[in-house]
Amino acid sequence: MTTGNPAALRVAVVGPSHPAKGGVAAHTTTLAHELADAGHDVVLVSWASMFPKVLYPGEQTVPGGEPDVEPYPRTVPVLHWSRPESWVRTGWRLRDVDVIVVVHVIPQVVPAHLAMLRAAGAGRPGGPRAVAVVHNVLPHESRPGDKAFMRLLFGAVEGVVVHTEDEAKAAIELGAARVAVTPLPPHLPGGPPEARMPHDGPTRLLALGLVRPYKGIDLLLRALARVPGPTLTVAGEMWGDASTELHALAADPRLAGRVRLLEGYVPGDRIASVLASHDVFCLAYRHATASQNVLLAHEHGLPVLATRVGSFPGQVRDDVDGLLVPPSNEDALVAALTRLADPAYAAQLADGVRPPDLHGPWATYVGTIEALGAAPAAVDIDVDPYPGSAGGASGAGPEPTDRGSGPSRRGPRARLAGGLGGARAAVGAVAGRASRGLAGPAGSGGRGRHVEVHRADFPVWVRPSDLLSTEDEAQETTRLARDLGLPRARDPIAAWAALGALAAVVRLRTREGADAEVIDCSGNDSPFGAWLRATGHTPVEWTLPAADAPLDSVELDSGSCDVLTMLHPTDCDSDDIDQLLTQATWVLRRGGLLCFTLAAGSAAVPGAVAPADVRSVLARADARGLVLAGDLDGDITERLRGASLRGESLDAAYGIVRLTFRRR
Repeated sequence: MTTGNPAALRVAVVGPSHPAKGGVAAHTTTLAHELADAGHDVVLVSWASMFPKVLYPGEQTVPGGEPDVEPYPRTVPVLHWSRPESWVRTGWRLRDVDVIVVVHVIPQVVPAHLAMLRAAGAGRPGGPRAVAVVHNVLPHESRPGDKAFMRLLFGAVEGVVVHTEDEAKAAIELGAARVAVTPLPPHLPGGPPEARMPHDGPTRLLALGLVRPYKGIDLLLRALARVPGPTLTVAGEMWGDASTELHALAADPRLAGRVRLLEGYVPGDRIASVLASHDVFCLAYRHATASQNVLLAHEHGLPVLATRVGSFPGQVRDDVDGLLVPPSNEDALVAALTRLADPAYAAQLADGVRPPDLHGPWATYVGTIEALGAAPAAVDIDVDPYPGSAGGASGAGPEPTDRGSGPSRRGPRARLAGGLGGARAAVGAVAGRASRGLAGPAGSGGRGRHVEVHRADFPVWVRPSDLLSTEDEAQETTRLARDLGLPRARDPIAAWAALGALAAVVRLRTREGADAEVIDCSGNDSPFGAWLRATGHTPVEWTLPAADAPLDSVELDSGSCDVLTMLHPTDCDSDDIDQLLTQATWVLRRGGLLCFTLAAGSAAVPGAVAPADVRSVLARADARGLVLAGDLDGDITERLRGASLRGESLDAAYGIVRLTFRRR
């Protein structure tokens, strides 16, 4: 398979897939599909046999041979746990790929992965880059040597993807150098939901999936024995001695006629009917990492009773679409089951269930892997698209030589808020809040004429990511815009924000030889739209959707634009930025640009960001596959600190940060 996308990668995904059963196999297969749909050349290297029987006391393959999810067509099942030559031979065959994505399941498989990566030349100059997708840093049932194996794996890969913050901490403690946290995206088995039949009896509880000690089914049975009424179905393969234990607990006279134990793997084609015949999905886990069981339940309209472990607290809205209780707490389970014993309350929770977004999270997930798998030269995008941008740890870069009498970029600077007058002292004014009365739409000068602006017209000090902290810098930008023949901008701050974004668009157009398709969320306070129209572009003005809007419900198609901007945002807070980053992964093409501004100030200023907050924004962007265009460590952060220290009052903003990112 070939692709015309120059940003496309040759990717080998190495992990379990059909006929292996379980969530990891389904996730691996779906990941291969999603990477291929994103335009990459993908092969899925799977296992003919992954575990010896002693490590997995059950059937390793799907009964009957029916896949849980659609198999990936380019799947090569060549790995075998007992044949080291298959590990090495596979590595030799992967020497020409760009990225090897290793799906980690248990530490005992690490030697096979290490042998394969070594044979492929991963990590060597010119060799593939290696990224590990780690479902569990350490297994739920630990064995000697687990930590040692994981240290070896983390030392052999360039990046690690985990699904919760706790897992990230565990990976870092074991030596992982670069860890990205992104939620586990949906890879739900089975078909669409089935219609639910009317039910007038007691609340019907369901525990579905492989029964293992850490999942707390025994605790659930003990708690249920203390609550009259609800029934429980336990459907799934029993791990080890679980069957004996659960049968003993179900024999409690208080549970007579109320518990069904359906032993055996539940294939995908039966899941919808099982869910349709129950009222509440139960996840009484003692501990967990990430699971898609909440998403599965909500997709089929069931509320969830879950413990506060792993990913569950972020997926269940307590007392809205489910109940959350502390882990390993029988009394808390009793209290929750007592509430659920009322069928009306269970129905109320069901009314609060919203189907999950099954597509949008994959854009973030794929972007994360792309960012981790990018070669260093590709990440340092200032080298070609933005010549003159500061680079390297020191922040050194070409100093301006054509700035006339303007102030030095390294020289002393006055505090921005004070320099612009008291009316703009508050961060709300700097951020463009309507209540503060910033300048209105850009003037109409130049309307109807075309302005030729080229890449060479922008001096090196117009950088894609930068900090504005003095009035002189803003005025200097206004003078440059006037010299370029752009329509008049009444507000120098808005002009500074817009000119850097315009430079990014012009540089993109010059590099690709075509006009950029631009989506602008900046509103009327910014001259950006007028400047784009004057230079021959036709930007689409757009309002950022609500945070809970599914990505595929917005008006714009996935991968439909080259540039997304939000300059001088109104009422922009951390949630807005997260929503903007998420939308960028949806609407931007590979290589597209996201440019937005943030007001800089102390923690006492509502809505302002400090240096640490800017770094947090960068981390969240990186997790979504958005790479900064510019040098944060060597320049922007230090100037942020310096500007904040020079301010006499901490109740006002001291600058604006403009950040530009490239979509990998």
